[in-house]
Order: sequence, then C-alpha cells, then structure tokens
Amino acid sequence: MPYPRAATVADFEHNLAAVRGRIAAACRTVGRDPSAVRLLPVSKTVDEARIRMAYAAGCRFLGENKVQEAYAKSEAMADLADLRWSVIGHLQTNKAKVVARFASEFQALDSLRVAEALDRHLQTLGRGLDVMVQVNSSGEASKYGLAPQEVDAFVRQLPAFGALRVRGLMTLAALSDDVARVRGCFALMRELQRRLQEEAPDGIEMRELSMGMSGDYALAIEEGATVVRVGQAIFGARATPDSEYWPPAP
Repeated sequence: MPYPRAATVADFEHNLAAVRGRIAAACRTVGRDPSAVRLLPVSKTVDEARIRMAYAAGCRFLGENKVQEAYAKSEAMADLADLRWSVIGHLQTNKAKVVARFASEFQALDSLRVAEALDRHLQTLGRGLDVMVQVNSSGEASKYGLAPQEVDAFVRQLPAFGALRVRGLMTLAALSDDVARVRGCFALMRELQRRLQEEAPDGIEMRELSMGMSGDYALAIEEGATVVRVGQAIFGARATPDSEYWPPAP
C-alpha cells in the first residue's frame, strides 16, 4: 500500500512519530539504544511548502539526491538558519563546487577525483565537510559505490584531503523482497565497518553506518545502522520513480 501524502504539520508529526517508534522497536530487538540511530528525512521531489511543514514538525537535517535541487531548496529556505542538508546521491566533479558551498554532509563519496574536487573547493571557502564512503554492497551494476574489496585502499588515501571529515560508510541494499539477501548487504557493511575501525588511518572515523530506507530501515538497524535515510514513510509516496534519482551506474 502506498505511503499517504503528508499535507499538514500534524501529518508530519504523526509520520515522524511512527518512524521513530519503528526505530525504537528495531533497536529493542537487538538491545541497541535508539539514541544511537539518526533519522535523516529524505526530501527529494518535495516542494518548499511541505518541507517547511516538516521543519515545523521538527526536521532540522534533510537528505537530497540531486545537487541542483538541494542547492535551490537551501537558498529558498536560507531563513531557516538551523536547517542543514545532506547530499546522498552520486556526485560529478563539476558539481563539487556547489556541494562545498552549502552542504553539511556528503554520503556518496566513491572516487578520488570527487574527493580532490570537494577538498579544493572547501579549502577555498574555509569549510569542512562530513563525508561517508559509498559501498556497493549488493554487487548490482545499477548502483554506484566502491566494491567492498576496494574500500580499504580507498580509505587509506583520504587523509590527503584535509577538508573532508570521513565519518563512515553508506550503502543501498539490494532492492529485493528477499529479506535474507537484503540483510546480507547490511551484515556485509557491518563487518566492513568493524574491520575499518581497527585499520583506518589516523584521523579517519568509521563510526557511522548509513543504510536503510523506508522499506528496509528496521532491518538495517538490526544489523548496525547508525543513520537511516527515510523519505516516503515521512513525506508520502513519490510520483517520480526511484530510477530518476538513482540512475544506472555507467
């Protein structure tokens, strides 16, 4: 059944409470503290008026896939001084300057060219940026991200980029009704994070594990997610298909 469209502040308050309730229940299942999981509402395709309702309901950190859409929203809502933006979609180097200008977080780092471009623009602006390394945990050609076996070598090169604060890993699990397959993606990420916490260079943190969306975030939490990216369960079903926002990887 599609998620109903949130159209009032009360709708958003209700949906946020429901999602937080599911987060707490998932944490209880595995003996985790719900405060260890950050909810990142994803506002892609959502217009300014409804985002302002979400803000009134308590949202202060929003995730967006497309850089130009996110930047336009950040400019339009610059009056909301404590509203921050996380870019969670694939980034081309020619858009790095825009991300450096406004984002508080970038969750889809998967190339040194992008790392270099972000670092250069951030240094010019005197800013730092929290980043996560995107991993293709499902092995699907349609998804961006590093192969799991490439992550160690990639992470070892990141201390060269002083404006990037590496906080952890991000993934999209397989889009599948097979719970075991989806859980396998999340379990792989948990083990990768654990190993990197022991082996990462000085200055590189691996505390964050961003995984799980509206359809699978409870499962992700059971496997160790510290950030869940939830859009439709908060804002309602999107008319735009996910393929528009998660384009096939080349």
